Amino acid sequence: MPDILHKIGIQSSVDEAYKALTTREGLAAWWTRDTLDESEAGGTVRFRFWGNQGFDMKVLELDPGKRVLWQVVDGPEDWLGTKVSFDLAQEEDYAVVRFKHAGWKAPVDFMHHCSTKWGMFLMSLKSVLEGGTGTPWPNDIKLDKWEVEAG
Repeated sequence: MPDILHKIGIQSSVDEAYKALTTREGLAAWWTRDTLDESEAGGTVRFRFWGNQGFDMKVLELDPGKRVLWQVVDGPEDWLGTKVSFDLAQEEDYAVVRFKHAGWKAPVDFMHHCSTKWGMFLMSLKSVLEGGTGTPWPNDIKLDKWEVEAG
């Protein structure tokens, strides 16, 4: 099965990066403003895009300053059952984030789209943690006509 992989260095602590990945306020600052829940191990975090569409993630693992792992339990068919992980490591004054969206059944066009979007959202995370502003949905760059039409 193909996976989406990204690595990014952020001039920040892993503790600050972890907060940005596990709190509603943190997630809303870089991924989607429509983040509905706080992360709790065993709980579900709901992320919405384009109105009521989006993704529900079951929180499988929370290891402060080290790892966040979700499994998609509701959303587009291609995402169902996939896992999203953020592995964190401190390297001098940089928090290194190793991102993986694993378990895609095939490298379909939507996977290519999502790979680019994840890269853009990780740059949004970097901007937030380095003292700037993020570009969460709906302020993100739209890549495809359907995104523009969906709003």
